Amino acid sequence: MAGRISLLANRIVVFFNVIIAILFLLACLASYLNPEQWWYISILGLAFPIILVLQILFVFFWLVFRPRYSLVSIITLLIGWRSISVFFAFHTPQQPFNYVKPKQTLRVATWNVARFVEWRRNNNKGSHTRQQMMYEIKAQNADVICMQEFFTSTDTVYYNNLKYIKDKLGYPYYYLSNDNDGDRQWFGQVIFSRYPIIDSGLIHYPKPSQPESLIHADIVFNKDTIRVYTTHLQSVRFKKNDLESIQKIKQRDEDSLLQSSRNIFSKLKAGFINRSHQVQIVRKLLDDSPYPYLITGDFNDVPNSYTYLTVRGHLQDAFLKRGFGIGRTFAGISPTLRIDYILVSHEFNVHQFTRITKYLSDHYMVVADLQLNPAPKGEE
Repeated sequence: MAGRISLLANRIVVFFNVIIAILFLLACLASYLNPEQWWYISILGLAFPIILVLQILFVFFWLVFRPRYSLVSIITLLIGWRSISVFFAFHTPQQPFNYVKPKQTLRVATWNVARFVEWRRNNNKGSHTRQQMMYEIKAQNADVICMQEFFTSTDTVYYNNLKYIKDKLGYPYYYLSNDNDGDRQWFGQVIFSRYPIIDSGLIHYPKPSQPESLIHADIVFNKDTIRVYTTHLQSVRFKKNDLESIQKIKQRDEDSLLQSSRNIFSKLKAGFINRSHQVQIVRKLLDDSPYPYLITGDFNDVPNSYTYLTVRGHLQDAFLKRGFGIGRTFAGISPTLRIDYILVSHEFNVHQFTRITKYLSDHYMVVADLQLNPAPKGEE
C-alpha cells in the first residue's frame, strides 16, 4: 500500500513538473509572439519570474530524490537561457557608483517622474516630494536627463519645472513634447542636456495610445553628434480600484475573484496590443537613425516581452552590461518589474550603471555612464 502511495505521489510531482516546464517554454516564447494574436502568452511572460523559480526548485528537488528526473527541468532551463539572460544580470555586484565623471564620459539618466507628484505650489513641510526629486536629479550630475510623465506650468499656482531644471540645475538645452494639459500646463516626455541640441523630433503614437509619444534630440557631444530618444509606451492604466482587485486576487477573495480577474486581464490585453503597434514605429525610427544613438524610457513591459525584444533589437542593455540581479525599476505591484531602460547602440561602451532606489516617484531613476568609441578611419 505504501509503495502505491509513493508511486502515485511520484507521478503527481512528475505531472506538475511537466506542466511547469511547458508553461516556462511558453513564457519564453512571449518575446517572439505578437500580442495582437498571442496576448495570453504575453501574460505568461509577466509570470516568468515565478515559473523560473518553480523550475529551479524542481531541479533541486529531483537532484535529492531522483537525479535523472531533474533533466526535464535542466534541459528546459537551457532552452530558455536567452529569456533568463535578459531577466537577470549575472555580473558580480558592482562597486558603489563612481560619481567622478571623466571628460569623455556621457552620463545619461532616465526617470518617470509621475509629474513630480506635487503639482501645486505648497508649503507642505512634511512632504516636499518634488524638492527631494529635484535634489536627486542634481545629485546624479548627468549630462543628459530623459523624463517621462513630465509636468510644467507657467501658471503661478503650479510649479514651473521646466524653468527650474533649466536655470537652477544647469540644463540650458531641452526638448519637450509639449502636450497641452489644460490652461498653461504641459506634460509629456522631455530631454534635458548640458550639451547643445541641434535638432529634435516628435512622434505621437496612433490613438487610443495618446498621449504617449516618442521624442528625440540630436546632441553635439565632444565634436560628435549623437541621437537620444526617449519614450513612454502604453501603460496598463491601472487605477486604484484595479490595484484593489489585484489585492483581492492575491487574497483569493472568491466573491469578486472572477470579475476582478476579467477587469485586470482586459486592461493587460489592451496594453499588450497597443504597445505591439507602438514598438513597430519605434523600431523603424531607430533603424533610420543617422547617428550613434540610445533610447531610454518607460516601456511599461518586462524584459521577457515582445515590447522589449522589438525595441532592443541588437542594442546593448546598460543594466545587463553593468548591473546585477533583477534590476527592479517599478516600485509597486511586484518586486520583479524592470520596465525602465537605457538601451544603446554598439558605438558606445557602457562603463557603469546604477538605480536610485528611493521611493519618490513610483519608478526608480536609472543612470548609466557611456563612452562613444572613435569612428573608424574613413568614416569620420
